[in-house]
Amino acid sequence: QVQLQESGPGLVAPSQTLSVVCTVSNDSITTTDSAWSWIRQSPGKGLEWMGVIGYDGSSYSNPSLKSRTSISRELSKNQFSLHLGSVTPEDTAVYYCAAGTFKFWNEGTVADPDNYNYWGQGTQVTVSS
Repeated sequence: QVQLQESGPGLVAPSQTLSVVCTVSNDSITTTDSAWSWIRQSPGKGLEWMGVIGYDGSSYSNPSLKSRTSISRELSKNQFSLHLGSVTPEDTAVYYCAAGTFKFWNEGTVADPDNYNYWGQGTQVTVSS
């Protein structure tokens, strides 16, 4: 089955850019209808979907984070990445990557964490000086 593994910096200073990488095994990020998302969970809060990149390279971000978020991929390494700019301590969270299959995309389906079948174990990122 699909396996996902996050890697991140652990600690990021305020106002800097946070970058986390997800390495995918046992599937390709170009598999038709596949979608690859970033989801985070801050202390005491629920899951927050951040953005997705599809098998064809199209991407979509949470409107509330869109101005600070970009998602990219590296096909040769079967990886996709999240970049979150201008971070504050409120961006401290466990960051998860997740995979799902979507025959038809819409904002509601890809943004619902319940629609993702496979998850990484998560990586803790703390924003602090």
